[in-house]
Amino acid sequence: MKIEITNQKENPLQKRKEVYFTIDHAGESTPGRNAVAEDIAKKMKSKRDCVVVDNIESVYGIGKSKGYAKVYDSKESALSFENGYLLKRNGIAAEAAEAPKAKE
Repeated sequence: MKIEITNQKENPLQKRKEVYFTIDHAGESTPGRNAVAEDIAKKMKSKRDCVVVDNIESVYGIGKSKGYAKVYDSKESALSFENGYLLKRNGIAAEAAEAPKAKE
């Protein structure tokens, strides 16, 4: 599995970087969110808890996938700005159940 970051935007209002990436996984299955998030965290010099993989879509007939992830400055920023279901999918949901209550 080889991940290449194709586009990156800074979003200072939500304290994050928005990353578009391409994964080359010829001969293998589409990698899971956790493996992708760990690799993106290494490339962006961040912690795994701060990376939320939004989506990964496979390109039909080729061993490639394209996706979108958000790299937050801190875990607290991720918990305050991100939807609960995405936090749960990415394994950051330990405190996600409390985050919606804090907003109200």
